[in-house]
Amino acid sequence: MTLWTDLADVPYAVEYVDAGGLRTRSLRAGSGEPIVLLHGTSGHLEAFVRNVAVLSADYDCHAIDMMGHGYTDSPGVPYRIPGYVQHVLDYLDAQGIESAHFIGESLGGWVAGRLAADHPERVRTLALVAAGGTVAKPEVMERIKSSTRRAVTTDDRDLTRRRLELLMHDPANVTDELVDVRHEIYHRPGFVANIDHLLCLQEMENRTQDLLTPEQMARISAPTRVVWGAENPFGDVPEARAMSEAIPGSELTIYPECGHWPQHEHADRFNQETLAFLAAHP
Repeated sequence: MTLWTDLADVPYAVEYVDAGGLRTRSLRAGSGEPIVLLHGTSGHLEAFVRNVAVLSADYDCHAIDMMGHGYTDSPGVPYRIPGYVQHVLDYLDAQGIESAHFIGESLGGWVAGRLAADHPERVRTLALVAAGGTVAKPEVMERIKSSTRRAVTTDDRDLTRRRLELLMHDPANVTDELVDVRHEIYHRPGFVANIDHLLCLQEMENRTQDLLTPEQMARISAPTRVVWGAENPFGDVPEARAMSEAIPGSELTIYPECGHWPQHEHADRFNQETLAFLAAHP
């Protein structure tokens, strides 16, 4: 099954919303309580196409391209966590959403976690999926920075494929269509021009200032689920355990044979567990 055929039977709309002055791409599907889906570093809303069809049967799904990512405008300054949080808040306001369920993967989890700590009234529940931002490991930061920069600055489709394969335990989950979508995004002139802004959190000075701290995580009051891949190349399992222990009452689930995209590699399990979690916290 290819990327967008996952949504072939689902009524959805891809729209552009003015969120704090940034033209923001959003995939909307379903109705009911809103769920906001946030992708990872250099990612885009297509990270959730295997989830939207199931979740939108009961919820109003909003998968967005975060600022400077995908087809959303760049603010023209380094993309730091307070800026990401404000952009998401601006999106909520533009859509008239007072509070939402959040599913954040990697960078998206970092942003959602900070939002939940600082703006608890806007977050109903929280799912942190292979979430980043609690540690600063130079070797991981360099891997993200170098692999992304090579793929963006070189017109070699195989480099884009290898960047996506870093995310997966099973590289078969990287379809040709997923490569095509990301390669097109990576080579948009505005994306190339702002690649240093996008990668600024892989610089130690910026990252350490923006880390999601134990004190911040302790302030998270929304029911929280931490989901992790046992073979996550960007974060070891102890990182997930520490995150779960820091967030009061949170649940931790480790997926075997899974890398950095649990929501994609194990979509059926992830979707069913997400629905059960949401049902348990109405």
